[in-house]
Order: sequence, then C-alpha cells, then structure tokens
Amino acid sequence: MKLLKKIFKILAAVITVIFLVLYFLFWNFTAPKSDKEVLNKFKNSSVIPILSYQNFNGFTYRKLSIEKDSTLPTLVFVHGTIGSSTDFIEYMKDSLLLSKVNMISYDRIGYNYNDKNSVQESIAFERDMLQDIIKNIRSSKIIVVGYSYGGPIALALQQKVDKVILLAPAVYSKVEPMPWALNLYKWKLTRWLIPPIWRKASKEKLSHKQDLQQFENNWKSTPNAIVSIHGTSDWIVPYENSKFLQQQFPKNQFELISIKDAGHGFIWSKFDTLKQHLIQQLD
Repeated sequence: MKLLKKIFKILAAVITVIFLVLYFLFWNFTAPKSDKEVLNKFKNSSVIPILSYQNFNGFTYRKLSIEKDSTLPTLVFVHGTIGSSTDFIEYMKDSLLLSKVNMISYDRIGYNYNDKNSVQESIAFERDMLQDIIKNIRSSKIIVVGYSYGGPIALALQQKVDKVILLAPAVYSKVEPMPWALNLYKWKLTRWLIPPIWRKASKEKLSHKQDLQQFENNWKSTPNAIVSIHGTSDWIVPYENSKFLQQQFPKNQFELISIKDAGHGFIWSKFDTLKQHLIQQLD
C-alpha cells in the first residue's frame, strides 16, 4: 500500500509538472509578440516591413506596411480572434507576392503587444478603423482580405474597394459554435487560468453572435465584389457561413471557392493554395 501511494504521488507530481510546462508554452506561444520579435520574423525576407504605431479614435495600434510601388495593388489583411498582424507574415515574406503587391497588416485593438485596451466587441468600430486605414493608401487598387472574425469586418465595408476576399469568414450567427472551454472564462473562479490574450478573445467571442445579428441580413448592401474562400472541414467557423453568403448575393457579385477537407487553420496549412488564389484575384 505504501508503495502504491508513493507511485501515485510521483505520477501526480509528473502530471503537474507536464501541465505547468505545457501551460507556460501555450501562454508564451499565443501571446502577442514584441516589435523586436515581429521584425526578427522578417530577417530572411527580401523586404522588411515598416512597423509603425497609428491612432484611431484615441486608441493606438500597431501596423506592418510594405508599400513599395503605388502602381501595384495593396492587400490589406484583417486578422481574426485570437490573432494579430503576424498571422500573415508568410504572405508578407513571399517573393512572388512581394513582386506583385503591396501589403498591410495591423493589430486590432486589444491584440497588440502589452495592449491594455479591451477588445471593442463591435463590427461597426472595426469597420470604421479599417476604413480609416484604407483612406491613406496610395495604391490605385485595394483588396481587403479578412480572415475568420476579420471576415465580417471586411464585409461590413461601405467604402468601395476593388475586391473583398474572405477567408473562412464568421458571418452567420446561427452556426456560431460556442465551445465548452468558454465557460472557463465565464466562471470567475476559473477565469484567472486563462492567458490574458485568450480572455480578450473569449470576451469578443461571447459578444460576436449578438453583434452579427445587426449585420447578417444586410451583408448584400456592400458595394464590393466578394470572394469567399472556405475549408469544407472547418468546425471552428463552419463552411455554412460561406454558403449563407452565397444565398444572399447575386452571382455576378459573389464567388465561393471551396477548399476540400481544409480546416480553419488553412491560411497556414494551405499556404501555397491560398497564395495562388490571392494572385488569381489580382486581375
């Protein structure tokens, strides 16, 4: 019996250590990166973006800009939840894309490094911030690319741009999954366990469904041509979101591109496929 108790104590200690190590790695991996860490990711790139801090409605946000030639189109990337400007680094480093486009990526409010501001929980606010960013772009052609929760922000634009490309957009409240893990944020006794950036993401997630209801029946009011690219096996933002959009728009305004068996992380796992689709949309 004593030996059995000793074994259980050792196993409990080992499991605790493993949990703490994994928790620390998860916390560190998902935390927003410092300016130095961000720029280090471009050290082998042929072009280093300009990292700057901009202001909108009293909020400061970080922006990565590669604007080489005003005659080239500009891709403006809008990240999701959880996410940051660094979600699109592989695209901003790609030599073929760099030869064809300028690129801008930015941190939404609440997702910057050491950002003390809360997430805004408002598609309207995010849309207005995006429009403020767009108005200073010198390119003659602007293409907005919204991923996941960045999708409804891009889709809500009432400003005319050349095209809006949605990547697995979360635009339909009726199919919005609410994972059980959100309870860890909702319960005050367990909220402290959640890393700070995930608390912000959870807060935005919980309000997103209701916020969508103010927009989702009127998405077709956008003046822009829409392309939605979605993985058929996406369970985080289900494929039904893009099918819902397809039903709202006339065929000459909307195109649905399905990526068979792809999940929500396809902007990384299907990088080459998505890069080619982006290039095709430049014409």
